Amino acid sequence: MANNSPGYAITLRVELSPESSSTASLAQAVIDTGAALTALDVVESSHERMVVDVTCDTSDPDHADRVTAAIAGIAGANVRKVSDRTFLLHLGGKLEVKPKVPLRTRDDLSRAYTPGVARICMAIYEEPSDARRLTIKRNTVAVVTDGSAVLGLGNIGPAAALPVMEGKAALFKQFADVDAWPVCLDTQDVDEIVRTVQILAPVYGGINLEDISAPRCFEIEARLRELLDIPVFHDDQHGTAIVVLAALTNALKIVKKNPADLKIVMSGAGAAGTAVAQLLYEAGMKNITAYDTEGAIYKDRPNSESTSEWMMANTNKAGVTGKLGDGLAGADVFIGVSAPNILTEADVASMAKHAKIVATGRSDYPNQINNVLAFPGIFRGLLDAASSKITTETLLAAAHAIAGCVSPEQLNASYIVPSVFDPKVAKSVAKAVEDVARKA
Repeated sequence: MANNSPGYAITLRVELSPESSSTASLAQAVIDTGAALTALDVVESSHERMVVDVTCDTSDPDHADRVTAAIAGIAGANVRKVSDRTFLLHLGGKLEVKPKVPLRTRDDLSRAYTPGVARICMAIYEEPSDARRLTIKRNTVAVVTDGSAVLGLGNIGPAAALPVMEGKAALFKQFADVDAWPVCLDTQDVDEIVRTVQILAPVYGGINLEDISAPRCFEIEARLRELLDIPVFHDDQHGTAIVVLAALTNALKIVKKNPADLKIVMSGAGAAGTAVAQLLYEAGMKNITAYDTEGAIYKDRPNSESTSEWMMANTNKAGVTGKLGDGLAGADVFIGVSAPNILTEADVASMAKHAKIVATGRSDYPNQINNVLAFPGIFRGLLDAASSKITTETLLAAAHAIAGCVSPEQLNASYIVPSVFDPKVAKSVAKAVEDVARKA
């Protein structure tokens, strides 16, 4: 059975009689369906009737419907309204623009807009580098997508991708005070995407590519890095890789294993999988075997047009073939960046005996591998350094900074990465990235 989640929270407004047993019956109905009751608030009350808001976490929309039916089935209860709390949060979007300067008088307008602003325009015209000093460019990131690989939803297009991009921009602001803005492109043509980003880039300090499918994402990022004088970062690749390396760095301290001695098995060789493998390789973890839907990836494998040349050339030096379950025996590390439910208990049991630490992308389990640990601080550091390049050293520095936010006293099998709400994470990552950028 799936776990209850705040992502499927609902609030039911229920009218019923005011007996003391009424609220108890509401709570019991929620509990009987397996939902998690989080609040029960009386919002109206009289001698004859009362109105109660019942809030609970469910596991999916069908589960929410079962909760509603159970409450509607209570004698004398009338469900007035059911509100999906996630949809409520998204009403009107998650972003807004606010001016940083007062606009209360004619003098204010004269300086912020015409005629005073013309002097600023001409200053930038005469010295283009002043755009960083005199405009929002110094603190702005474009979150660019074509909607071709959104979360686990697939190719849903630019409009449907917008809520994710809004969320990304909100995280930039919340965790690193970076002003980010969604740029959702109605094209999946590589040339059009590259050209579009190139012509909008002058007003941004950085480009964060998001949810663009592989292998197109590799070419788009590489070409934009060549064309632009601002950093270009594909978070699905490098953000994931950074946090995975941070987690693995601390996990190795617990099991007392050396990076060079690890046997690593991966499921998934798309954007995230390729980037993870590349960064682990650079960190000294060379024994990596990756699997995709066709089985093990090896050099010169037939029908591998969608597999990166790097993966075929640098992983699976032993030339292992076959399926994932066969190759997991004796592995020290398993990294899954593909589909769910691909391993059996027997597969896991076949791993090396010290393989005992689990990290997931979920928020309801320990050790959440969440990219928000990386990308806000990375761009904060790059923007502060006015850097135009992202190097392997940048990625490694960010991973080590994240790992370092877990002190030796805190480190255990359930705490190998810091909380996403730890305020020192973004600052530590930003400083490490800025230091590397300035040295470069």
